[in-house]
Amino acid sequence: MAASIVLSTDDVAPRDRAPAWREWIFSHFGGLESDLYGDAGFDGHMAASRAGDVILTKLEANRHRVLRSPHLARTSDTAYLKIVAPWQGSAAVEQQGRQACVRNGGWVIYDTTGSYAIANPERVEHLIVMLPKDQMAERGVRLGELMARRVGGGSGISRVALETMRCTYQELPNMSPDAARGAGELIMQLVRLSLLELAGQETAITQRAALKDRIRDHVARHLRDPELSIDGIARALNCSRRHLYNAFAGDDDTLASYIQRQRIQACVRELCHPASANRPITEIALSCGFSNLSHFSRVFREHTQMSPSEFRQQPAAAGLGVPSG
Repeated sequence: MAASIVLSTDDVAPRDRAPAWREWIFSHFGGLESDLYGDAGFDGHMAASRAGDVILTKLEANRHRVLRSPHLARTSDTAYLKIVAPWQGSAAVEQQGRQACVRNGGWVIYDTTGSYAIANPERVEHLIVMLPKDQMAERGVRLGELMARRVGGGSGISRVALETMRCTYQELPNMSPDAARGAGELIMQLVRLSLLELAGQETAITQRAALKDRIRDHVARHLRDPELSIDGIARALNCSRRHLYNAFAGDDDTLASYIQRQRIQACVRELCHPASANRPITEIALSCGFSNLSHFSRVFREHTQMSPSEFRQQPAAAGLGVPSG
């Protein structure tokens, strides 16, 4: 289970809520001044978890504004790219002379190493995602003109990125540390692709990465189908087997081993789930797409160093998992 931070003004006396919120915002987000539009009453809640190097925070609060001054930007210890993606309400982000407004269905990205201001003029429920800037920069993203730009989440890769960020936050309590780290890596990759698309930098690399995301999505949706195959994926995605193999070129995984590992991870989750305590292992294996039980047992042992029955008997089985690769 991913570690989390929960802060709520429910536990604070009404007169102390505004200063407590300001202190939390300053501390959690690495140096932000906040203003409550002069409102006398205020309530807010924050819950944050990590997906590897990515920090995801759900923020619910009355209307408020935040400001990072040039001085605070210079004194910040850690450099992040930050995303605000509203579930409810709106946000207006100002940075580098640009302003981008966003509501549910979109997201805005900005740079914590520069000054910025964000207005939340109504009660909001936001997902805030913080991505290490140095890791994004290493991936070839030209950041300058992309900050304080609204990224449409209604279709295309930006929608995949938005839904992945939201689903990751919601499912983090159910993820192993390895799975959470992999989810964070996926978020960074999807944000990178969204920014490249926004900048009009369509390249062979982004096309290959986009195909890989389509493959992973298809595998996730058909994982429990024992007929899932390389040829079937090629037909479904209207591409050649060679393109499928090329999408995984340079990875530790081949496409076949990726599918196999995803199925093993699904079995691990089932074996760890209390609701499956009395389900026969054979039934679980078949429900996760395996049709050859001796092959399943051999592959399971390769990934977990235990047989399925030994794994199930471990007292700490719920904390065990399969490396995400």
